[in-house]
Parts: sequence; C-alpha cells; structure tokens
Amino acid sequence: MKDDKDKVDLNAVEDHNGIVTIRGGGVKRNWNGIHYKQGMSAKNVGTTKLSANIATIPPGGVAFAHIHVDFELILYILEGKVRHEFGPGLKTTLENEAGDFIYIKPGVPHEVFNMSDTEPVVAFVARSSAEEWDNIIPYDRNQND
Repeated sequence: MKDDKDKVDLNAVEDHNGIVTIRGGGVKRNWNGIHYKQGMSAKNVGTTKLSANIATIPPGGVAFAHIHVDFELILYILEGKVRHEFGPGLKTTLENEAGDFIYIKPGVPHEVFNMSDTEPVVAFVARSSAEEWDNIIPYDRNQND
C-alpha cells in the first residue's frame, strides 16, 4: 500500500473564528499499513501541540514496528481487537479490544496487529505532537537495544 500520509484537503476545513471543524474527518490517507481519516494537525488547522484522527487497521493488517520520538500517544479502540508486541526486541505482548484506552509512552518500540481476518480495527488516536507522523522512526525487532 502506498503511503500518502501528507495528503490533506484544506477545503474540508471550516474555520469559525475560534472553533475549527472538519466534517466527516476529511480525506483518507495511508501510513505504515494503517488507513487514517485526515483529522486535525498543524498541517491543516494550525495546531501547535497536538494532533488527532481516526485510524483503521484492515482485517489481518499490521501497523509495522516503529517508535514515537518525543511525543505521547493515546488511543481509544472503537471497534475490533489488537495485539501489541512491544519493548526491546518486541518480546512483550498485550491484547486490547473495543472500549480500551491505550497510552504509548515516547520511545517505546511497538508493532500492532489486527487479530481478526474479517473485521477492521478502528481507533481514535491523539498525539502530543502537531506534526502527526514526522517524529516516528521504523524499528527493527532484531536490533540490539
């Protein structure tokens, strides 16, 4: 799948002088095996400290191993069930499902698997970075930590 993470639709942004709206979440984008609704960030509404969007991992999909550098992330799973492999060498596992909040600390390597071959995982994602993906690096599970 081609990454088009930087695709934004500025025409979808409604600025009401203090409250900004993007109806329906804006255009869909792809990054690292995940489909995102555009959401809000510095790229389209001028945020300075946070970004948020809706992420979908397709059935059987994987958000490949990566690290968030210098920002926090909170997820709320709306639909589906995931398995996280995380920490040095991605040797620790944890399962989460719809209704769970998840906090991922900066610098923690992790990979996320949709546990269903038939249903997507849908999550609300909030980051303490206005730049969305700009401070994310790939992680090789075989590297020495």
